[in-house]
Amino acid sequence: MSTPPALEGHTQDFLKALASETRQQIMTLFVGGQQLTVGEVAARCGLGQSTASEQLALLRRGGLLTSTREGKLVRYRVDSTSIVTRLTDLQGYLAQCCPPPAPTRPTTSDGGS
Repeated sequence: MSTPPALEGHTQDFLKALASETRQQIMTLFVGGQQLTVGEVAARCGLGQSTASEQLALLRRGGLLTSTREGKLVRYRVDSTSIVTRLTDLQGYLAQCCPPPAPTRPTTSDGGS
């Protein structure tokens, strides 16, 4: 039995970022292309700014969000390209690690005809 391939670091970060209910809740704020600051995320989720900042950093490291600086403000938004890449990597990993069973062919019976 061979050892399955290891997950790439980027894909591990992606899965870690999604492993938290708080971060999942934060991701819902970005539906529809929203761009939000740390303060806006903190207020909408009922988090302290430092907690929101930490969670956003993990989401960014996981490839789910990207950020741009506008003066003193940092705005976060979904990184769709990175998400697609990470999902493709994960799909490839799962196909190697745990391939789906081969389709079974239905058996036919003559029925005596």
